[in-house]
Amino acid sequence: MNFLDTKLEEYVAKHSEEEPKLLEELARETHLKVLQPRMLSGAYQGRLLALLSKLIAPKRILEIGTYTGYSALCLAEGLQADGQIDTIDIDEELEQIQKKYFKAAGVENQIVQHLGNAAEIIPTIEGQFDLVFIDADKEQYPLYFDLIVDRVPSGGLIIADNVLWSGKVLKEGDDEATKSLKIFNQKVVDDARVDTLLLPVRDGLTLLRKR
Repeated sequence: MNFLDTKLEEYVAKHSEEEPKLLEELARETHLKVLQPRMLSGAYQGRLLALLSKLIAPKRILEIGTYTGYSALCLAEGLQADGQIDTIDIDEELEQIQKKYFKAAGVENQIVQHLGNAAEIIPTIEGQFDLVFIDADKEQYPLYFDLIVDRVPSGGLIIADNVLWSGKVLKEGDDEATKSLKIFNQKVVDDARVDTLLLPVRDGLTLLRKR
């Protein structure tokens, strides 16, 4: 769902940082070979993720939902030289394309790939996370938040994607994903542990700063 006029979106993209060539290649391959390519973060949102990561300069990043690795590579742009990204996905068929582009970007040694159910894997990963990106099954967003919020230090950032869900959050008679996203959206704005800002970027992007 587009929240801006198409020509205005083109203007915004033209006057923002250009998408790196490697990410452009990954986006092209995703559209050619992988189902549901609209799940890709995309150039504009990717540049936003990269900039937020650069502002924080995280040492530890947790990504819930790898897909083909586009967003992980964007977040890696701000990662400290000795930092690490733990990224989780349940689809083993995407693992090879992820590895291919992590290696091409020269960050394969900084990215730990976890395969399986994120709700089960998150508790097994030790330590705190300076930045968390949530972009997996929408029904689990409230649970993911509960699992990670106390593991983000003061000043750390949690980012949640698809929180507007093509505008379905405004409708009645919701499917389970929409219901969960509405619960998540209310849950985080009511939580005194975080400062919350929902941005109408693509399908909705919530920024949560840990107080």
